[in-house]
Amino acid sequence: MPLLEVDNLCVHYGAIQALHGVTLSVEKGQIVALLGCNGAGKSTTLRAISGLIPPSSGSIHYEGQPLNGTKAHEVVGKGIAQVPEGRGIFPNFTVDENLKIGSYVRTDHAAIRNDRDYVLELFPRLQERLKQVAGTLSGGEQQMLAIARALLARPRLLLLDEPSLGLAPQLVKLIFDIIRKINSEGTTILLVEQNANMALEVAHHAYVLEVGAVVMNGDAKELAKSDEVKKAYLGMG
Repeated sequence: MPLLEVDNLCVHYGAIQALHGVTLSVEKGQIVALLGCNGAGKSTTLRAISGLIPPSSGSIHYEGQPLNGTKAHEVVGKGIAQVPEGRGIFPNFTVDENLKIGSYVRTDHAAIRNDRDYVLELFPRLQERLKQVAGTLSGGEQQMLAIARALLARPRLLLLDEPSLGLAPQLVKLIFDIIRKINSEGTTILLVEQNANMALEVAHHAYVLEVGAVVMNGDAKELAKSDEVKKAYLGMG
């Protein structure tokens, strides 16, 4: 049974239909990439999974249980955390305070301390900046903080929305190295990413969305070889 199953998902923003029957699945232990141009429905798919917007129709199942109608904070409690596009940190709070917010649904204090040590080891720059106001961090540091905060919810499924957006190339490589590491240590990842080259490099499976519908899916390495994908998303051909 897949960890996550999305079946025939439709979402409307008022009169505008953003998703037209999206179907996808994420196996436990995988990195699955969602590719597509701006406006294809990638972020909307993540927001529907995490309970931030209600589906018009279709179903979402996580660990075999329906998620439709589940409130966003309850989705986090079930083991799904999202790093939103634009990072969504609290700019007026310190790095330390942002990290504390990440574990707000948990009560296992000893395990929280261990996880906090783990994310600070993963992102040593945050260790150096614990007392710094988060809004004064660089873009790359803010992205690290957003991922670290999400990991403190101890998710079994991590939803990443455009983690490389606006970052310098060397930081993009660092963020993707960390995504690989998080996955290798047991966290399943659903990744929305404009940088299709990097996404297909780290992903096991990928889906291509166009105007709110899945138009292609398959093994990530095979999709990277597809002429259609090369031409549309990889800047080749």
